[in-house]
Amino acid sequence: MAVKKICCIGAGYVGGPTMAKIAQKRPDIEVTVVDLNAARIAAWQTDDLPVFEPGLLEVVKEARGRNLFFSTEVDAKIADADMIFISVNTPTKTYGIGAGRAADLRYIEGCARQIARVAKSDKIIVEKSTIPVRTAESIKKILSSADTEASFQVLSNPEFLAEGTAMADLEKPDRVLVGGERTNGGEAAIQELVDIYASWVPRDRIITTNLWSSELSKLTANAFLAQRISSINSISALCEATGADVDEVAYAIGRDSRIGPKFLKASVGFGGSCFQKDILNLVYLCEHFGLPEVASYWQQVVAMNDWQRRRFSTRIVQTLFNTVSGKKIAILGFAFKKDTNDTRESSSISICRHLLEERAKLAIFDPKVSPGQTFQDLGQEPTQAGGRANASIEIYEDAYAACKGAHAVAIMTEWDAFKPDQLDYERIYRDMEKPAFIFDGRNIADLQRLREIGFDAYSIGKPLPSDR
Repeated sequence: MAVKKICCIGAGYVGGPTMAKIAQKRPDIEVTVVDLNAARIAAWQTDDLPVFEPGLLEVVKEARGRNLFFSTEVDAKIADADMIFISVNTPTKTYGIGAGRAADLRYIEGCARQIARVAKSDKIIVEKSTIPVRTAESIKKILSSADTEASFQVLSNPEFLAEGTAMADLEKPDRVLVGGERTNGGEAAIQELVDIYASWVPRDRIITTNLWSSELSKLTANAFLAQRISSINSISALCEATGADVDEVAYAIGRDSRIGPKFLKASVGFGGSCFQKDILNLVYLCEHFGLPEVASYWQQVVAMNDWQRRRFSTRIVQTLFNTVSGKKIAILGFAFKKDTNDTRESSSISICRHLLEERAKLAIFDPKVSPGQTFQDLGQEPTQAGGRANASIEIYEDAYAACKGAHAVAIMTEWDAFKPDQLDYERIYRDMEKPAFIFDGRNIADLQRLREIGFDAYSIGKPLPSDR
């Protein structure tokens, strides 16, 4: 079966960009992204996309209306497609068995049941969402119960996109992983998906495995990357205690070819939709299969991340004379990383909540995150006109306004706009309460220069002023 029509269920951070790239590279294939959220689908058909990724709009505009479409007609597009990507959310369960660790697969199951209900012809089903090992077994079981003579092949094609560089990752991926059953039908389905990616990805970067290896590889890759971040963050605390510089330590160990320099950047902690969720999922799987020691090992990666966040917010409170009650704290950055409007598991959320518990007044600025999203993440509602403020939080439209009159500034996202050559820190210092404090949670500022200006300045894993 030559694939002529693709349907992707889910118009979010993975589905939208991935389908846009496939449509760009394969103009001979009709690609339709479907979602029940009509507002999101409508946004994909404008220049104000619901997902911010550098380069995404250009790719969408090239293919949109030609062979890339967005629709709320889910049933019709499923029925019409040769290949169906499942790219829906798989959040961590908040209820029942495995709460706080296991993946919530109700949306995956819903997709499988919907496909089983409306599909009348042969389909290749592609797991694109991050899911636990052997989820494909559940999907196949549901599909096998369908009242149809159609046959279904289930593939695993996990995404390895880094938000902020997703389009570059799609254009030149380190690898594309395709897992399927080692049967004649499974091998043929694998080849169909391989052929699509091989249109622009070198064949030696396309890896084929069995279903279970592919599913587990995604969880393991994210766990290993998060582990490196937690490892260097644990050392950042030791650096501060001893007067060492964490960037110098990271550079030294990163020169070891067995270790390498990537993901050794100390920070206020990792965030995003995948790392914590996937590690907790791995913890749950290990416990389920009777491996408590392995579960405990991976649980500690998340615990270290939580500790790093709390350590940062505690330093702010302690440095500001053990109280931030009634003090204005400017928060620069709310997205979990630069070049995205995604706030899922952002360290800013945890730290802002802690500061709010200490009765601080927060002044928040992020170039891409909406005020509504910020209030939602902090579990609050705006009470003043314009939807940008309440008694404890105000959302600003630029960094200078957010910092004016503040007792302290906390850099929470490594936006280029916050770097020394982009932001006038002398102006910020002049407009702040004195003594003026700055806490760099991403190590992007020039600490020495900030101190020369007059700031009491602190960075993750850097020598304290008393150690200079």
